[in-house]
Amino acid sequence: MQTLLLWLFYISTFYAFIPGMISRIFGYRVFRKGTGRSEFALTFDDGPDPHYTPLLLDLLKRYDAKATFFVVGAHAEQNPELIKRMHDEGHLIGIHNYVHKSNWVMRPATVRRQIQRTDDIIYSITGERSTYYRPPWGIVNLFDFSKRRQVQIVLWSAMFGDWKEKLGADRLTEKLIDKLNPGEVMLLHDCGTTLGADPKAPEHMLVALERMLEEARLRGLRSIRIDQMIKTVQNSPIQRISYGKRLIVGLWLAWEQVFQFLFRLKTISPADPFLHYRLRKYQGGTVQMEGGEVLNKGDKVIELHIDNRQLFEIGLNSRSSAQLAIRMIRRMEKDLPVLAEQIAGDVDLAEAKALYGVSMLNRGPEKFGFMVLDLPNGWFARSSKFYLSLLLSVIHPSGGERLKVRSEALVPKMILMPISQLLDQMNQQRPQKQANPRERKREEELTLEAELPGATVMH
Repeated sequence: MQTLLLWLFYISTFYAFIPGMISRIFGYRVFRKGTGRSEFALTFDDGPDPHYTPLLLDLLKRYDAKATFFVVGAHAEQNPELIKRMHDEGHLIGIHNYVHKSNWVMRPATVRRQIQRTDDIIYSITGERSTYYRPPWGIVNLFDFSKRRQVQIVLWSAMFGDWKEKLGADRLTEKLIDKLNPGEVMLLHDCGTTLGADPKAPEHMLVALERMLEEARLRGLRSIRIDQMIKTVQNSPIQRISYGKRLIVGLWLAWEQVFQFLFRLKTISPADPFLHYRLRKYQGGTVQMEGGEVLNKGDKVIELHIDNRQLFEIGLNSRSSAQLAIRMIRRMEKDLPVLAEQIAGDVDLAEAKALYGVSMLNRGPEKFGFMVLDLPNGWFARSSKFYLSLLLSVIHPSGGERLKVRSEALVPKMILMPISQLLDQMNQQRPQKQANPRERKREEELTLEAELPGATVMH
């Protein structure tokens, strides 16, 4: 019995668990995130629902938003008029199996029949075949990868737990807006009758979705169909780079997410992230800065970090070093005034002496008033050069070839700017730190003593 259970564990791991992890972590043979500057994708699972789906279609029509519906075949069979309406109003219809059942507990032939039956139902209503497939719960098995020629498996980049009523419209709104970024593939549900879902949960989803669509309109973002997003990715310059480099980029971007979480980096412009920062203590040697200020070890600095995804996309879409530099400068011109405004409104940030960063792309910061200094020889300088060289080989328009040209100039440098200088340039002032009540009372007493020299204040 123990041996049988062990073999069942091995088989299930090979059949389901490992393929599921590979598809989720590495995106192997699945589509889960797009690219672009102003487009995201709304996707809805488990419908159509006779009550909630019409309300959802009305909402999407009001905001001129296009979506992708991964329908359960049995629900589509019961509500053909909704499938026809989805198609007539320009939405994409995908497959979510005939019944909402995990692929982990079905044989490959059974999954194939589920897909085919649902596709036949969609075809009988719309006259078009569907080639987009999302397995229930996003769970794939080993043989799902072999369906690549028949269907495109679509997962997601943002999931919100909207199938639970207790989440509520307000919390769901926060989560949706937090993930409202170009390229996101958002997973929502227009039906609450499947296993584990709450029947009235879509009510909260509709409220939160309307709020998010209003925010998207203000930001100039729009929802597009999955097939349009996939086409954009296929035409993207990223398709010209090797799979090995794409793997490096994926790991690099994943590390950035971990780094931002561990060190609690904040983003200057969350709606269009380019610069992140954190407040920390300076650990280098003494530096004489512009204007006579001195930066000593232990002084607070605002450490700047460029968003790696943005950096990669800027580099990928730049035809030359000059164009890369121009685009970087434009983004800095956009974010630095916002940072200055944030410092002027935050007493803790205003205590920092300088903006600080380490970069190999260091031939433009002087334009903004930064000093560019050599890093002291040592482990930090060597490790920074290795990491930044790898980074540059990925994001630079010339790729690794850039490292062979004037490689002696490609060394990481420290960039510094006094906070006072930044605030002066942006016409901002440091905030005044408010004294506690006891200190304020003492200041008032001293002022009174100064104004009435002949009086004595009794304590």
